[in-house]
Amino acid sequence: MAYAVVIGLEVHAQLLTASKMFCGCSTRFGAAPNTQTCPVCLGLPGALPVINRTAIEFAIRTGLALDCAIAPMNRFARKHYFYPDLPKGYQISQYELPICEHGRLEIGQNGTRKRIRIRRAHLEEDAGKNLHAGIVGASHVDLNRAGTPLLEIVTEQDMGSPDEAVAYLKALRDILVYLEVCDGNMEEGSLRCEPNLSLRPVGAKAFGTKVELKNINSFKFVKAAMEYEIKRQAKVLNEGGTIAQETRLWDTEKGKTAVMRSKEEAHDYRYFPDPDLVPLRITTEMVEEIRKTLPELPEAMRKRFVRDFGLTEQTAIVLTANPVVAKYFVASVTAACASGASKTDVSRDIANWVTVDLPGMAKEFWTRVPAAEIGDLSALKQNGKISGPIVKTVLEERLKTGRSAAEIVKAKGLTQVSDEGALEKIIAEVMAGHPQQVSQYQSGKEALFGFFVGQVMKSSGGKANPAKVNELLKRKLAG
Repeated sequence: MAYAVVIGLEVHAQLLTASKMFCGCSTRFGAAPNTQTCPVCLGLPGALPVINRTAIEFAIRTGLALDCAIAPMNRFARKHYFYPDLPKGYQISQYELPICEHGRLEIGQNGTRKRIRIRRAHLEEDAGKNLHAGIVGASHVDLNRAGTPLLEIVTEQDMGSPDEAVAYLKALRDILVYLEVCDGNMEEGSLRCEPNLSLRPVGAKAFGTKVELKNINSFKFVKAAMEYEIKRQAKVLNEGGTIAQETRLWDTEKGKTAVMRSKEEAHDYRYFPDPDLVPLRITTEMVEEIRKTLPELPEAMRKRFVRDFGLTEQTAIVLTANPVVAKYFVASVTAACASGASKTDVSRDIANWVTVDLPGMAKEFWTRVPAAEIGDLSALKQNGKISGPIVKTVLEERLKTGRSAAEIVKAKGLTQVSDEGALEKIIAEVMAGHPQQVSQYQSGKEALFGFFVGQVMKSSGGKANPAKVNELLKRKLAG
C-alpha cells in the first residue's frame, strides 16, 4: 500500500540570555558539572522563581518574526513528570496560555513555496543532563542546564517529507540566529528538534498514529532518522501490524530508531498554573517597541541580494546563511563602490571570493581583515590595476603578514600587465613552446584556446590582463 507521510516538528531553541529562566545562575556552556546552580534551579524547598525579562523579550521577538499573535496575557504552568535530571519533579512551562500562537513560516522546496503553520511558541525551563560516558554501573546528573530558558516552537503537521522538514528547520534556525536569540548550535544542544511522524494511506483524511523522535543533533541525522522511521512504519503496516504511540531515540551508530518510552498525552502531565508565578501581561507598547528592533530577516535579505546586487539565488542563499558573512559582504561592496567601481561587478567578485575561491579562509576575512579592505581589493581589480588570479595571492599574503592589500600589490609588483608589447612577447614564447597544440588549434581544435590562456597567465605570474590576453591570443593563433 502507498502511504502519505505526515510530519510536524517541535523545536527547542535555547535562548541567548546571560542567566536562567527563573534565577540568576549563568547559562554559559561548558562549565564544570553542577557549578551553575542555586536553590531555585535545584528545586530546594522555599525557593521562589522570578521571570527573566530578556527571555520574554526574545520570545516576543521570535513570535513577531514568525508572524505569530502575541498573547497580551499568558501564564506559566507546572508540567509534572519524574526523571532524575528534573530536580523539582515538574518543569515550569506554558500550557493553555502560551506567549505566541498561530504563526507561519514559508519554505522553498524544489522550486516551489510552501507555508508551514506554527501552532504555538511557548517558554519553558530546560532540565539537567544525565551523564553516562565513562561511568560504570551508575549515571551522574549535571544540573548546570536545569532552568535554562527554552522557546519551544511547535508546527502543525504540514510537512510531507523529510526534505521539507529539514528545509523548515534550516529556515527557522536562520531566523533565530539573525534575531540573535539563539546561536543555533545543534551539537551543543542549543537547538533541538523532535519530529512527530505518522503514515496514512494515500487519499485518507484521518491521521495515523504519531511517533516522536528524540536525540537528534544535526540536520543530517534529522533527515536520516525520519527516512528510517518512514520505512519502519510502512513495513509494520504492510505486515498487518499497528503503530504504537511512543517516543523513539535515534541511534547514530546503528542508523535506526529504538523505543524510549510510550508517548504521553497532555493529561498525563497534570498541568496546572504555577502558583508561584502570577499571570504575565504584555502590553501593546512593549510589543511595538520590540517590533521596531527586528533586523532584516534572511529571506528578505536573499531577495535583496538578488535584486540589488545581481547575484544568483544560490549565491545569495550561501552568503545569507550567516548574518556576520552577509553584513561583511554588504560592507565590502559599499567600500568598493565608494571607489567608483560597478556595484554588480564588485558584488559578484566578492561573493565569488567568499563562497568559491577561499572558503577555508573566509572566517579569517571577517575576523582579521576589515571589510573596507576587501572592497578596495575588488575596486583594484575592477579598475584594471590587478588581475583576478592575483587576488588569491594577495589575500593569502594579507592573512599571513597583516600588510594591507595595496601594500602587497606594490611591494610584490603584482600590478596587472596590460601592455600589448609585453603580452605579445609572452604569447610568442608560449606558442613557440607548444607547437603541437598550436597546429591542433589551427586545424580546428578550438577547445585548446583555454589551454593557451592558462599558459599565458601562468607565464605572467597571474598578472596578465585576461581580456587583453584573449584578444591578442585570438589574433596570434589565427596566424
